[in-house]
Amino acid sequence: MSLSVLTIVKNRASHLAQLIEGLRRSAAAPFELVVVDMGSDPPATIGDLPFRARVVRLDGGGLPLAAARNAAARAASGDYLLFLDVDCIPMCGLVDAMADALAANDALICAQVRYLGPEDARGDWQEAELLGRSSGHPERRFPAHGIRQVENAGLFWSLVFGIHRERFFGLGGFDEAFTGYGAEDTDFGFRARKAGLPLLFMGGAGAFHQHHDSFEPPLQHLEDIVRNANVFRVRWDRWPMEGWLAAFQKLGLVSWDQDRLSVDRLPTDEELARARTEPAA
Repeated sequence: MSLSVLTIVKNRASHLAQLIEGLRRSAAAPFELVVVDMGSDPPATIGDLPFRARVVRLDGGGLPLAAARNAAARAASGDYLLFLDVDCIPMCGLVDAMADALAANDALICAQVRYLGPEDARGDWQEAELLGRSSGHPERRFPAHGIRQVENAGLFWSLVFGIHRERFFGLGGFDEAFTGYGAEDTDFGFRARKAGLPLLFMGGAGAFHQHHDSFEPPLQHLEDIVRNANVFRVRWDRWPMEGWLAAFQKLGLVSWDQDRLSVDRLPTDEELARARTEPAA
């Protein structure tokens, strides 16, 4: 059975290059790599690779995450799909481990992610060194080895996950009613649970998440998050991203109660500056 690696990118050329370098070092090469470029300037490039690879251009502005992941899946021809966030460097055993896990399980499988610091993997690197420098996610606990079923569908994350291609399309892919940033992956996890597809956490071979500056809370995505949270609330009768919504409310940016969420104002330049941080996430 063949495995396609899929990633989406916008203006993260150096991160994409390290993702590709990780695939070059993979103990088992993927069947192919599909990159969906969401309007990078200059356009994303991938160079010559020892496996099939292509770039699909998706223009239109913003960060159409759901649409971009769906476009990547449509362009892929492997039996299994391995979605990798562009900021992730796959470990040398990830492709093989995910292919084996999907061969044994009809499931939604998340691989472990370890977070790197600002200076890690910026030039030449060795996997053993990155293992020593990186740390796991504080809330998503993975087994040291093997696979564990997870009952909380809200713990699904789209950074590194695998799924059977036919199952992905059977679920309808990511719902493009979620536009821009936020909640599209939680909705996908909830729909997978509703369809009876188990969520599994795979220990061992995973990926390293490359550092990048970010915002906490993500004020730069305020309008996307509010819009998508309302879509999610109507569908699932609960609010997603509650920590972020509470932070927006505390800043006086939104009005939020049990049934209603709306933007009151946009963040100021000063608020954006204060929210800008440099976590390894």
